[in-house]
Amino acid sequence: MSFVRSTERRRCRAATTAALAMLVAGSTAFAHGVVPPSLKGVKVPAVPGLLSGRAPIVRDRASAIALGKALFWDVQVGSDGMACASCHFHAGTDARTKNQLSPGRSPGRRPTAATFEPMASGGTGGPNYTLRLADFPFHRPSDPADFASPVVFTTDDVVGSGGTFGGEFRSAGATTSASDDCDRGADPVFHVHGLGTRRVTSRNAPSVINAIFDRRTFWDGRANAMFNGSSAFGARDPDAGVWMWRDGRLRRKRLSLANASLASQAVEPPLDTNEMSCSGRTFPDIGRKLLRRRALQLQAVHPDDGVLGRRRARRGDGLRATYATMVKKAFNRRFWAAPRAHTNGKVGSPAAGGHPHTQMEANFAMFFALAVQLYESTLVSDDAPFDSPRDADGLPEALDAQQRRGLAAFIDLHCSECHAGATLAGGAGVVSPGDVDRKPIHSASGVMTLGLVDTSFVNTGVVAPDDDRGVGGNDPFGRPLSFTAQFLDVLLGHPETRIDSMAVQTCAMTAPFATASFGLPAFSSEELTSDPAGDAGCSAPRWAAVPTADVATRELARGHDGRLATGTSGAFKVPSLRNVELTGPYMHNGGMATLEEVLQFYNRGGNFASQGRDAQFLFGIRTSQTTLADIAAFLGSLTDERVRFEKAPFDHPALPLPAGHAGDEHAVDPANVPGLADTVVIEVPAVGAAGRGEALGPLRAFADRVSP
Repeated sequence: MSFVRSTERRRCRAATTAALAMLVAGSTAFAHGVVPPSLKGVKVPAVPGLLSGRAPIVRDRASAIALGKALFWDVQVGSDGMACASCHFHAGTDARTKNQLSPGRSPGRRPTAATFEPMASGGTGGPNYTLRLADFPFHRPSDPADFASPVVFTTDDVVGSGGTFGGEFRSAGATTSASDDCDRGADPVFHVHGLGTRRVTSRNAPSVINAIFDRRTFWDGRANAMFNGSSAFGARDPDAGVWMWRDGRLRRKRLSLANASLASQAVEPPLDTNEMSCSGRTFPDIGRKLLRRRALQLQAVHPDDGVLGRRRARRGDGLRATYATMVKKAFNRRFWAAPRAHTNGKVGSPAAGGHPHTQMEANFAMFFALAVQLYESTLVSDDAPFDSPRDADGLPEALDAQQRRGLAAFIDLHCSECHAGATLAGGAGVVSPGDVDRKPIHSASGVMTLGLVDTSFVNTGVVAPDDDRGVGGNDPFGRPLSFTAQFLDVLLGHPETRIDSMAVQTCAMTAPFATASFGLPAFSSEELTSDPAGDAGCSAPRWAAVPTADVATRELARGHDGRLATGTSGAFKVPSLRNVELTGPYMHNGGMATLEEVLQFYNRGGNFASQGRDAQFLFGIRTSQTTLADIAAFLGSLTDERVRFEKAPFDHPALPLPAGHAGDEHAVDPANVPGLADTVVIEVPAVGAAGRGEALGPLRAFADRVSP
């Protein structure tokens, strides 16, 4: 583990110092922070070896982006008509309102997570339910401004995304159909009157726009920053790797690509049995299905699509090229050129039988993931009013008076402590202590203490402690997802147990071990030893200290009441606020429909008390409704009109979108497939580079898309 301050962090410190000087020099300064910078001109993080070096993996960036866009929007990727875009088609999020409820995430810890409950509106809820505005918020104190007031309604159900029917994979099925041949039947949880409905994810879909700037992705951060070529888990996965053809030999090699969390993220949904896949399907199976097919052959492509238009088939049904042709044009031949005679018996065969996989099929996870990341790296919304030139006071010129008041309140009320940097996300691009911080949290007994947390992951008390552990959970190999747990092992004298590449420097923590903070005492000098990261760049070198192994052992034995308490359980990634007016419903459980509900949540201090809930003056602010309205107005200044009107690079092919089932929550019409409800498919029209025309109109907020 490298405990060093990176050059990037030093640059960020200098930029922040300059921003502070700018504010002091102007007439507008804020008590608790600085104005976040514009996103315009911020460079996308480079992936060493992807496009650079002597033998880059991708040999044609433009072709790889086209491949990634096609794969992202193609319904053939799923087992039954689900594309990646099916959950990310509306400002990077999911705008569907029917069959979007999941009973929860952790039935083993909380029995109600296995069952659906009625909604606050009186609606039945459950499978195939159509959401109403009156169903929100999912947690209601009698006084919305008072955390301690009696709760009149709460549910652990979740607004997720309708996905697949599931079933056991048999084969890819007909080349003219998006659906695989799977052994399907009614799901024990997702069904109405014995007819199986599509399963629903147990977390709300976050936006993919600007996600390229995130170091870790998914709400729980499990998509590793280091892409291993075949799974989401970086160095954690001992079996990951890719097949390389060189000098007449085929070998399996481990891949370690930095700044590639989006690639790590991309490989999970196509195999997830709630999202897109029948069980037992592999990425080589997806490769065999797609490589011989024309890209997007079942969907319309706009002739003026900013990326795909010139590759469009003459009739407009997809692209001219097959996926195999697109892979060959985009990627270095050492990843696909091995003759079949050299792959038979080496790279594996389909579980259902058939010819052994080719090298191109065996490496399809890598092609898919890296192409999708390169496409998503173009989805940068850096032209919002907030990105307008700064005036003499350091404020965006395009903000009106109310938005300026909202920006001032956003900073003075500490919202920018978490929603920081140019993306207004989890500290992206700002000075930080690295991957682990020490800051005020609530102890097990409910009083404020200082605890260790994963930077950019916060427990805000949205759901009850047992509902979802977030970054406090484990990966499939039994290891903790959190960097905090790995940092504690280092303090205990066991650095060999760490698995992730991470950087921590204690002198930059919100509350360094060596200094009294927030009215709480420091560790004594006898209890500390020098920080392995050193003190380079520290404003106070004496703060560069960590507890000794003996002290760490003693404090951890005290559990949550010790001085090494943690705030990882129930903590989730802080999302970007850009385009937030268009990305509802909000929070990882989708339990809030409007920005007003979100702001009221913070104003009262959250929903649930729990060990590790953030206590750094961010919640329970009890400010006026006028101030909350000002903040909401400021948040509107973060919308890029290109996103609202789907102008390039946010244009896209047509998308046949599964949107619930025929009938309603009381009755579902007979199914075409025995035991399964009929899916209602709506057509999201193809949009060209010029964006949505007058007939389509702009994208709308969630509250404007649901009935009262």
